[in-house]
Amino acid sequence: MSLKDVAKLAGVDVSTASRILGGKPGQRISEEARARILEAAKTLQYQPNALARALRTARTFTLGLVVPQFDNPVFSLAIRGAEAAAARRGYSILIAHRDPDHIDAGTYERLAGTHRVDGLLAASLDDDRNLIEDLKAAQIPFVLMNRSVGTSPSVALDTESAARIGVEHLLALGHRRVAHIAGRLEGFNGQARLAGYYGALQAAGLPADPSLVEPAGYSVEGGAEAMRRLLTRCAPLPTAVLAATLVSATGAIAALHEAGISVPRQISVIAIHDAPIAAMVYPALTTVRTPLEAMGASAAELLIDLIEGGTPEAVRLLPPSGLSIRKSTAPPPLDSA
Repeated sequence: MSLKDVAKLAGVDVSTASRILGGKPGQRISEEARARILEAAKTLQYQPNALARALRTARTFTLGLVVPQFDNPVFSLAIRGAEAAAARRGYSILIAHRDPDHIDAGTYERLAGTHRVDGLLAASLDDDRNLIEDLKAAQIPFVLMNRSVGTSPSVALDTESAARIGVEHLLALGHRRVAHIAGRLEGFNGQARLAGYYGALQAAGLPADPSLVEPAGYSVEGGAEAMRRLLTRCAPLPTAVLAATLVSATGAIAALHEAGISVPRQISVIAIHDAPIAAMVYPALTTVRTPLEAMGASAAELLIDLIEGGTPEAVRLLPPSGLSIRKSTAPPPLDSA
């Protein structure tokens, strides 16, 4: 059982349960609540993490890095940047997986205890709703990657600007009916990209048409399914598509090939994020470059600064770094007007 389970049973927040079970002085709490916490710990047979306590006085010079997808180039490039930055500061990185579809609340807590790490880098998708609470339960410093939540330490990408740049490229080519294969619209990144998409259309004097927006999540399969839905629903068809991420764009292109639609002769496709695989897709994929390695490096440096007692700027948003124009975008067909 985890500290989070104890806090839930006792009806208190994780930080309060942590202070009481850790014997920290100065915690203002009623005797009745204190008794509930102790009874909950006894009922659940909770054993305070001795290693986590030891980490407050003994350093391991190891960071834990938890990612939701190993096969997503966004995270593989971020890992590369984090490893390089950590090595420059004399730290190593231990990598673990947290499945966004089957979230285990104890992932971070176990990593903090069993593997003796000094802090946690948590890369996440938009759907990890209990992320902050689970990180706090680990009782060690943490930094979010690829997501921002309030004032929690984080390094994220300005994907609103990236989406705007992508749409502006399509508009400059002459497209006026641009669809968006979106992420998860309820999440930080999904909302940001949707705002950039609509913002670029509005700035060009074009209407925002919700029927051209299709949520896909962040997978190849999701991108393909979203493209199929757009092809079924939209009349006339869009002449261009902004995909929320590289992997959903590859799925969208596969669905267009499947439907016998030529890319870019009939429909252009552009994606947010760039990686070597973008040049291997057919046709080679036009992308908005984002600083993925720099995100990982900045997150690792921020975490080490926090571990070592510094007070760095805790919330960082990194701007996109331009376009990689390849073969998947072109002017719209002449008969699209």
